[in-house]
Amino acid sequence: MTDRLEYLGPLDRLAVRRPRINFASRSFVAFCVVVVLPTIFAAIYYLLIAAPQYVSEARFIVRAPSQDRPSGFDVALQGVGLSSTQTDVFAVHEYIDSRDGMTDLRSKVDLKGMLGRPKVDFIARFPRPLGSQNDEALFEAYRRFVTVGYDSTKGISTLRVHAFAAQDAQAISIALLDGGERLVNRLNDRAYSNAIKESEGVVIRAEERLVQAQSELTAFRNREQFIDPSRTALEGTSLIGDLMGQVATLRAERAQIAAQASNSPQLPTVDARIAAFERQIEVERAKLAGATSSLAPKIGVYERLVLNREMADRAVAQARIAHDAAEQQARSQKLYLQRVVEPRLADAPTYPKRFIAILAVFATALAMFGMGWLVVASVSEHRQS
Repeated sequence: MTDRLEYLGPLDRLAVRRPRINFASRSFVAFCVVVVLPTIFAAIYYLLIAAPQYVSEARFIVRAPSQDRPSGFDVALQGVGLSSTQTDVFAVHEYIDSRDGMTDLRSKVDLKGMLGRPKVDFIARFPRPLGSQNDEALFEAYRRFVTVGYDSTKGISTLRVHAFAAQDAQAISIALLDGGERLVNRLNDRAYSNAIKESEGVVIRAEERLVQAQSELTAFRNREQFIDPSRTALEGTSLIGDLMGQVATLRAERAQIAAQASNSPQLPTVDARIAAFERQIEVERAKLAGATSSLAPKIGVYERLVLNREMADRAVAQARIAHDAAEQQARSQKLYLQRVVEPRLADAPTYPKRFIAILAVFATALAMFGMGWLVVASVSEHRQS
């Protein structure tokens, strides 16, 4: 027998059918895995496991006594780096959000005990499952439970503390605000000491200069045995004037005697007196000027010493005025942490939002399932075409 192949013609393309993929069963399984199971797990967690969390909220500002609340224009300038009036409040923020803040907080409250209370949510508490109990893990938990923010439109900072007990949240919030106040006080002390230290140095140097000038003047007076050479010179000038007046009187008397009797025996006596007065005048003039031991160079030295003392005295007065002004300015720039809203004791838990959280998980899972279904359907249509 011979096998024969017969040609029947081209096959109809429409007669060839590819197997259709059954999406119904697979879609149901995928829906259960992607949507139903996560929603069930979320419901079990939020309804049966998640522990209530209480929130203590406080609001505060950091400002100087003369500083007004920042305007919107000031905030806009701050946003572009042109204003630094609110940088101090961010220093408090950094302190609260830092390890130093957590360390100071641990010295005031039992932070580990508050964040890791037994019989509470094992997922949210400290330590988490399979987590360590070292300081690094505690710091991560601390940053989950403590947040601080800044409202640039109002210039007010908000501190929010979560805890498993209302008293714990309030205690942590109060302790953090106290730590922020201590930080501000340290900044004030440092700024005050830096501002006053320089002005105090100027005052001390000016006072030392004044003491030196006064010592030099006193040494000069002791050495020369003059309290005031200028006054001594004035007295010597007055004496010379008196002597010259006496000489003028004697010359007039001699002229009168010589006119009446040119050979009068009184003339030699008058001449002797005139000569004695003139010699005394020369002596007094020599005391005032003309020699190294005269008063003229001593007066120059004395006037220089007096000028140095007066300049030093004025420098001390100006330095003290500048010191008072610097002290007043430093006090006017002193910062204060003012509590606008005190930490309150919550009377009801704020978190978790159980039904909202479950609905959010359901909506997210449903959206993911929808996007996945569209992708799979698009690929399937592409293969069948």
